[in-house]
Amino acid sequence: MRIKARMSTSADGYVTTPSGWPALTADPSFVPRQSHGIREFLDGCEAALMGRTTFEPALNNDRWPWPDLDVFVLASHRPAGTPDHVVTDSDPVRLLEAVRAANRGGDVHLIGGPRTIGTYHALGALDRLELVVLPLLFGGGKQLTPGLDPAAGLAFESQRALPGGAVEIAYTCEGSRAPLPGRPASQR
Repeated sequence: MRIKARMSTSADGYVTTPSGWPALTADPSFVPRQSHGIREFLDGCEAALMGRTTFEPALNNDRWPWPDLDVFVLASHRPAGTPDHVVTDSDPVRLLEAVRAANRGGDVHLIGGPRTIGTYHALGALDRLELVVLPLLFGGGKQLTPGLDPAAGLAFESQRALPGGAVEIAYTCEGSRAPLPGRPASQR
């Protein structure tokens, strides 16, 4: 089982638009559940793990967004209208244990904002982080850091160009990075 997250970001580093929508929704070439490599990313996933803020809007959808996935939600309380099959817990460690206990060998899609991703990275549970860098400048919004600690260890794995000008960059998440140098590498 691998826990993997995928986020989109503007070229100037914002994972949400200034109005709070996920960055990907601002891309004119975005097609829900189809574009920007999401189908390939979800191949092999059997579960979705997310925070309450990401989960609650789904309760008002006409269509359940995760029909083929086990769903686990990090929440201080069980949101009203949550289907019985959804597992909720307020403790990220206990929820991670529930995810592992239910796993049948597939991957887990960690969905959410920087805080949720940062929480599971800090626990050493995040195995892969994919960033889809969009050819857009927002000038504001929420950034990936500080929700994800800037000292997070990321090891480059792959990159690919996506239709519409976006670029997917995949990293494995290993420990923490070395301290940043006090001066440019060219001056050492």
